[in-house]
Amino acid sequence: MSERSNQHGVAPVLVASNRGPVSFSSGDDGALTLRRGGGGLVSGLSAIDDPSAVWVCAALGDADRQAARQSPDGRLDLGGFDTAGQAVRMLDIDPGTFTRAYNGVANSTLWFVHHLLYDTPVRPVFDERFRREWESYRAYNAAFAEALAAEAAPGAAVLVQDYHLSLAPALLRELRPDLRTGHFSHTPWAPPEYYRMLPDDVAAEVLTGILGADRAAFLTRRWALAFADCCEAVLGAAVDRAALTVTYGGRVVRLGVHGLGADGEFLRERSQQADVAARLAALREQVGERRTIVRVDRTELSKNIVRGLLAYRHLLRSRPEWLERVVHIAFAYPSRHDLPEYREYTAAVQRIAHEINDEFGTPSWQPVVLHVNDDFPRSLAAYRLADVALVNPIRDGMNLVAKEVPVVSDAGCALVLSREAGAHAELAEDAITVNPYDVIATAEALHQALTMPAAERTERTKRLAAAATALPPQQWFLDQLHALG
Repeated sequence: MSERSNQHGVAPVLVASNRGPVSFSSGDDGALTLRRGGGGLVSGLSAIDDPSAVWVCAALGDADRQAARQSPDGRLDLGGFDTAGQAVRMLDIDPGTFTRAYNGVANSTLWFVHHLLYDTPVRPVFDERFRREWESYRAYNAAFAEALAAEAAPGAAVLVQDYHLSLAPALLRELRPDLRTGHFSHTPWAPPEYYRMLPDDVAAEVLTGILGADRAAFLTRRWALAFADCCEAVLGAAVDRAALTVTYGGRVVRLGVHGLGADGEFLRERSQQADVAARLAALREQVGERRTIVRVDRTELSKNIVRGLLAYRHLLRSRPEWLERVVHIAFAYPSRHDLPEYREYTAAVQRIAHEINDEFGTPSWQPVVLHVNDDFPRSLAAYRLADVALVNPIRDGMNLVAKEVPVVSDAGCALVLSREAGAHAELAEDAITVNPYDVIATAEALHQALTMPAAERTERTKRLAAAATALPPQQWFLDQLHALG
């Protein structure tokens, strides 16, 4: 530890997550450029009016590592970087350790388990390579636990985020039993019969890692109960499903449910800015007076973009009245392209979109408008233009797109929503529910959405927007903090 460190830090509140609120890029001259991030966590932490609160995150690339090395103990705010008053400790974890932990375990194992994504006849294979990756995942979590222990004031509240850091709560409890720790899972949680594909010791270690927290929280009650079921099946823990508690190792861990909502105020203001208006004008010119089906997703396997396109193709084949009268605006932004499954999936999305345009397109009509480069203003423009929003994930912890489109839509939109999205728990009453695997039923749902009377669509959109913004990010964060006591 440096001279500024002592046995305890001074931070009364800490957040730990893989990705931090800032990132860096390096120019040809080696100069670092800082970029501030967005999202629910960044917005949520702004609710804390305390300059001593610390965000602990990992360096994600070479420029991040350079910035962390230039700062005392990785504290960017003490290293001359403009972090907008936010104290940030960025961990310079060995690149090989980070890659094995992040890609090998977090994204290729835990993500696949919780989203039920494995092609089980051939995967997973838990061999020697996986064991090396698991040791790296342990080391990565230990680095976070040690940094949190060093920064936290006595009795501080620590909010640990997501599947990347499932071991950190128990490791932190060993170092600093005085702290109040919460863990939040932004993903679904797998049912026991699927979760137990993990090696038995790994399955137990993930659960006991999270149970090191005083409180484990989830986006929906369904995911909280699935976690409790796994604790019971794998650990033999005592579970009280009514009280939402898990008793294990002589401790009672409370489970919580916090359904993260859309930041309505930000979205409404941002969607009216000039860059969004320009992109909206370009989309309107491309679409003309046709109806629109909009989807905005990362090319993440769980988002089910391929079946969404197949459903749209079936709509055009089975309902010829929609030929030349509808356009599917599909924004599918590349995700995790260092994993081969994701590169192949993005290629499949592009191939099917081209096939649909080749089969149905005319000189005056392009049935699918596909973009695979990220452009947030263009996404907001598509939200405003949407007559129908298609959100059909195989499985999703929440899915904020389902909540954002109704907030921003200019004329009201019908929401076609997978029953496997966490958002379904809150939005089902005013959405058109689909089984994400059923392409024909999804095509019929799209037809129902396109033919919904305008007045009904408007009323549904109002109710969807109200439900979507019921727990905005700042309140979502503060609720978890207050729940720790």
